[in-house]
Amino acid sequence: MTQTTAGAPFDLVLKGGRVIDERNGIDGVFDVALQNGKIAAIGPGLAGHRTRDVSGCIVAPGLIDIHTHVYHKATSLSVDPGLVARRAAITTLIDAGSAGAGNYDGFRDYVMAHSPYRILAFLNISFPGIFGFDKGLFIGEATLAEMLPVDRCVAKIEANRDRLIGVKVRIGGPATGDLGLGALRLALEAAEATQLPLMAHIGGPPPSYAEVVDMLRPGDILTHCYRPDPNSALGEDGKILPAVLAARDRGVLFDIAHGMGAFGYASAEAALADNFPPDLISSDVHVISIEGPGFDLLHTMSKLLNCGLPLSDIIGMSTSRPALAIRRPDLGHLAVGAVADISVLRQVESDFVFTDVTGVNRQGTTLLQPVACYLGGTEMEVSQRPFEAAFIGAHAHDHHHH
Repeated sequence: MTQTTAGAPFDLVLKGGRVIDERNGIDGVFDVALQNGKIAAIGPGLAGHRTRDVSGCIVAPGLIDIHTHVYHKATSLSVDPGLVARRAAITTLIDAGSAGAGNYDGFRDYVMAHSPYRILAFLNISFPGIFGFDKGLFIGEATLAEMLPVDRCVAKIEANRDRLIGVKVRIGGPATGDLGLGALRLALEAAEATQLPLMAHIGGPPPSYAEVVDMLRPGDILTHCYRPDPNSALGEDGKILPAVLAARDRGVLFDIAHGMGAFGYASAEAALADNFPPDLISSDVHVISIEGPGFDLLHTMSKLLNCGLPLSDIIGMSTSRPALAIRRPDLGHLAVGAVADISVLRQVESDFVFTDVTGVNRQGTTLLQPVACYLGGTEMEVSQRPFEAAFIGAHAHDHHHH
């Protein structure tokens, strides 16, 4: 905590919100001062040239969605990064392997370079990236070893370390076909050569969930950790698989990545009951999941809040922890001197009925809503969330439940 120093007031002070900064152990009502695009002070009674009353709101480090698909218009599965960021108050979007070595330069020059938001990426071990994914269309990109040239992946990462923060591979079902764990071995080879984390998608079997997590290293990310059966993280006894517990013990990270096929209430509720929360919350937003039931990061956070995870953990899983997972400790916290990436949220009462990817419903009681977003101290636009609006406040009981 720091008090105001004598002298001129700060550029902007956000007054009276609940500041949740997991990295620095802050959870309380304070003012947050911004100066020259950085966090200048946190404490009571700060003075600013401009002030904004955020009492009753949550003031968090800028939200980081560690699993998105935003190589917009150049890959069939990707969505507009600005649309997603505006409606969920996100400051950093991390693309999970939409591009491979063969088409990353276009992503960098035509999407990243033109977005005001911070966009980083896991590079797909598959040379063309995820190329055959759309409504009613799924052609695996990791079915042939010839499509996974490790040397090309490594060279592209080495030339673009400013934005490429790891390697991505999709394992299981049609994504890998007969190649199976062979694709995981090649992806690990590239991750090892670049000394970066691997994000491994887990789909339907084969290979099994246990076989995949057994190969992951400390700091690697298993994405879609609460996928439904077949191939969930649970054994037939309804408990977390021993291989999954062993992976967590050695430092493998487990990421939600809701998407269109990867969040099942049966898996999530059993995992939470067995004391296995996620490490990271992400949306896996893409052309199909953006229409629900995943929608985006903020909706996925709300879903886990309604599953009983504490708000402070949910904020940490969407700010500090993803920043550390991608080895960007400069992000995801509000220490003095840190870049002023801030997401201001409000928790509201709501009767929204949440749905998982299998069609199972759960009655909710609350939703997180965006209030404001600052990126490097600059206020960004925050947009409406039409899919939730009818379930909030005065309107909440006017609608028909689906």
